[in-house]
Amino acid sequence: MRRLIGPVTLLTGLLLSSGPAASYQAISVTDGGTIKGTVTFTGAVPSPRKIIPTKDKEVCGGIREQARILLGPDKAVEGSFVYLKGVERGKAWEKPAQPPVIDNKDCRFLPHVQVIRMGDVAIHNSDPVLHNTHGFFGKLTAFNVALPIQGQTIKKPIKKTGIMRVECDAHGWMLAWVYVADNPYYAVTGKDGSFTIKDVPPGAYTLVAWQEHTEEVETPVTVKAKETATVTIDLAKKK
Repeated sequence: MRRLIGPVTLLTGLLLSSGPAASYQAISVTDGGTIKGTVTFTGAVPSPRKIIPTKDKEVCGGIREQARILLGPDKAVEGSFVYLKGVERGKAWEKPAQPPVIDNKDCRFLPHVQVIRMGDVAIHNSDPVLHNTHGFFGKLTAFNVALPIQGQTIKKPIKKTGIMRVECDAHGWMLAWVYVADNPYYAVTGKDGSFTIKDVPPGAYTLVAWQEHTEEVETPVTVKAKETATVTIDLAKKK
């Protein structure tokens, strides 16, 4: 048994460590560059999800379709996460205009996609029906919160980075996605598929674009001091 104590203790420490987010170091970036780009999808457009509410129809509404990829002009993708992978040093985190919220409204999650950093997230129920909001990293539960009262808010700590899937155990069609960032170099594409990431220290990086239907595409990008690197990412061309 004594021989096992050392390795087990070490493994436990590794599993409990908060990983890259804890090691990110904020520094003064005076010669940073900018990454500007567009995320597109030129492949065959997937069939929409068919939403069939089975309960609380007076709040949840009727049968409807939901696009799996929101496409704008020129195949632009709305609502894609774009972020730099594994950045250890750079600009300071910006304080958000308001704390992050996952709202259950009309039996939908608002917003459908968002980026947050590790810390508290407020889970809110705007509906006059029970919602059970359940967050997952893969199969690992991040939180599981019952909200039976309209107007109720419960805060939960998020202690892991990565892509988090959010579902409602009471309304199985409800779905949202949260990227918990390990550094402040990220964006969510707008209706025109565009994104901008500023104040990036000069160097070579891996730029990741992720969308719930296509998953992720990695693109190498080199940032030069006080210059703008322009990229176009096609989610249909995963390598």
